[in-house]
Amino acid sequence: MPLLRLSMPLIIAFAAATLIGVIDTVMIAPLGTVPLAAAGITTAFLIILISALWGLVTIVGVRIAQAHGAGDAGEVASNLRNGLALCAIGGAGAGLLMVLAFPFLDLLDQPPEVLAILLPYWLSMALWLVPILTFFAFKALFDTVGRPWTGVAISYLGVVVNLPLNYGLIHVAGLGLVGAGIASVLSSSATLLVAWLFWRRSPDLAAYRVAVPIRWSRIRSLYREGLPICIGYAGEGAAYAFLGIMLGWFGAVELAANQVVNAIGGVFYVIPLGMASAVSIRIGMAVGGKERARLRPILAAALWIVTLWMLAITALYIFGGRAMSEALTKDGAVVDVAVGLFIVAALVQVADGVQSSTLGALRGMSDNRVPTAITLISYWPLALPAAYVIGFPLGYGAIGVWAGYGAGIGLAAILLSVRFWRKTGFAPGR
Repeated sequence: MPLLRLSMPLIIAFAAATLIGVIDTVMIAPLGTVPLAAAGITTAFLIILISALWGLVTIVGVRIAQAHGAGDAGEVASNLRNGLALCAIGGAGAGLLMVLAFPFLDLLDQPPEVLAILLPYWLSMALWLVPILTFFAFKALFDTVGRPWTGVAISYLGVVVNLPLNYGLIHVAGLGLVGAGIASVLSSSATLLVAWLFWRRSPDLAAYRVAVPIRWSRIRSLYREGLPICIGYAGEGAAYAFLGIMLGWFGAVELAANQVVNAIGGVFYVIPLGMASAVSIRIGMAVGGKERARLRPILAAALWIVTLWMLAITALYIFGGRAMSEALTKDGAVVDVAVGLFIVAALVQVADGVQSSTLGALRGMSDNRVPTAITLISYWPLALPAAYVIGFPLGYGAIGVWAGYGAGIGLAAILLSVRFWRKTGFAPGR
């Protein structure tokens, strides 16, 4: 199955990114609950920025896929070069925003002992946004033109570099929490350098190295088309990040438990994330090749795969949540909260997979504005108020906060599915 052949390397590559998050959590956890909570706050803010920036990567990938589907190598090269510039600018801008936002964390009522140690790690992760985002623009090219395993290999190079750097800087050099941030910057810079070298030297990619100028008009065009995607992803990411902020209102234990669940959940979420990217590429190529009759079968195949996987993860979260939590932290209070969060997360796994894959399909069709509105409405007017009410006034605590957020995931899955099926409601022979 072409979709499965494409999605597998994408999934494995996304796993590399999440493994770095797991490595960070494992290495930081021995420093104590407060450093782990500090990593949790940073992760919450990064989720917002990376979600927004992922809109830029998405539109670059869709434009490359549509040009490749139309057989236009020069247009592929143009989208790559201008996309790289856009991603580098976006990463730098997001990093600056992160720096400027730090003084305002006090207003979010986070634990003061956590904020006291946070700044060096926060600054290093702001810098990390530039190389990681630019690398993913290169990876969009590799994935689309038949070299997805190249992206996998380079992604795992980052894991290989990150592991000893993390341990050495955190524990041997004694840099503690900031050592994890420096390791992330260095490992991501290494992957970007290798991706650039491969693009410059590979004979298979010669057609995509033509001397196409970088034009502000093209960058602006990519930005304008990607802006609705950025807003949609940012809205979803910000809602999820605000979930972490709410948990910080309970204290460092709940914040640390959220970090544990995020680290483990990110590993298993690579299947729907990779499938969403594969669906976006395949549908973008079908649109570029004017083969609209393929759109529904592509998404249907993806949904079967994702649903089966998410059912398996549902069972794993319910029956293995405690063991997985204890593998990352020895703090019994953190483990107890994390187990409850895993159970709530288990209940929305299938819906999360459906909304992710369907959103990827709509992106591949360049249908951006309405899906953006759907995600914003699902998470902000519904999910976050429900999370607050269930968690605080009704007294269900951290578990209630997550339960309210799950309602937004379910609504988004339903509305996005209806949107796709209506957009593709044409007669096969038409």
